[in-house]
Amino acid sequence: MQNTLNPKIGTAITDLDTPCLILDMDALDHNMGVMSDYYKDKDAKLRGHSKNHKSPAIAHRQINKGGTIGGVCAAKVSEAEVMVNGGISSVFITSEIVDAGKIERLCNLAGQSQILVACENAVNAQNLSKAAMHYGVNLGVVIEVETGLTRCGIQDFDQGVDLAREISALPGLDFQGIMSHQMMEQPSSAKEDRVIEGRQLIQKILDTKSAIESEGISVNIVSTGETWSYDVAGEIPGVTEIQGGSYLVMETSYDYMTDFQFAGKILTTIISTPREGVAIGDAGIKAVGSLKGMPQVDNRRDLTVESMEANRALYRVEEGGHAKIGDQLLLIPAQQDAMVSRWDRFIGIRNEKVETVWEISARGCHN
Repeated sequence: MQNTLNPKIGTAITDLDTPCLILDMDALDHNMGVMSDYYKDKDAKLRGHSKNHKSPAIAHRQINKGGTIGGVCAAKVSEAEVMVNGGISSVFITSEIVDAGKIERLCNLAGQSQILVACENAVNAQNLSKAAMHYGVNLGVVIEVETGLTRCGIQDFDQGVDLAREISALPGLDFQGIMSHQMMEQPSSAKEDRVIEGRQLIQKILDTKSAIESEGISVNIVSTGETWSYDVAGEIPGVTEIQGGSYLVMETSYDYMTDFQFAGKILTTIISTPREGVAIGDAGIKAVGSLKGMPQVDNRRDLTVESMEANRALYRVEEGGHAKIGDQLLLIPAQQDAMVSRWDRFIGIRNEKVETVWEISARGCHN
């Protein structure tokens, strides 16, 4: 009997053990195609965020599709290690790295690939410089600018100019530019709404660029934009790369971005129908996650996920709906990162059969 947790190519989706994480290959290719087609003739390019899929195989597919910078983003040093070991030649760690041990690992990576890292203060820059000199490498450094998420980043132009001067003067560091993250306050599928909000948020990073350049310091990278602003940031002169990530696998919180299709889903089975109007499935929080709420049942308006335990989900069966023991369902997550990190592999499905199996090598890379 074959191992249906790591199935052979050609296995029918109905023969898979559940729960399992699948990728709708048609949807995945569609999402990659949207980005590739959009960015192929743009000055700005996509730098896909690997935190969303955590798989070097998918990163290579994304890069080979075209329209990218030729590299990826990573949220953690451990994620970057997986990407570099998987053959990715340029990795931008979009979080500040301050721990001495992690900086040492950063320098080790810089001896193998192009490494960029976010920075927001002079002390961190000095520590990066000392380590880079000790290990004989160069680290590319990008200043993070806070543009609405109230997280990391410099707060004003003067801070940005002072830090750019500091980094530019430190040995072992190459000041490369600036970056920012944004989220849309009022999600909207209307492009005119996304243009207004996206341009307003991104203007702060462009003003920071101008302030730094007025001091005679070159800004080679302006890395910004998200899935929701991919077609906004890409039109703004001065933006060089976009950190889109969620578009690839997708989640229900991005359902207003109708350019993209839901690719990552949890295949689950109904294991009980204990009373009228209620069904129980074999995928719960451990399989799907719940950071942004309950998942949705794909293409089933008659079923709603009411609650989840660790290994079970309770469904409300609407009047006139149906659910019987053994039925397979597909769940679309409300938040994809945490869901993907729960699994060892993606099972790629096309035409109801397994087309590929990709290891999620960076799952659980918290450090």
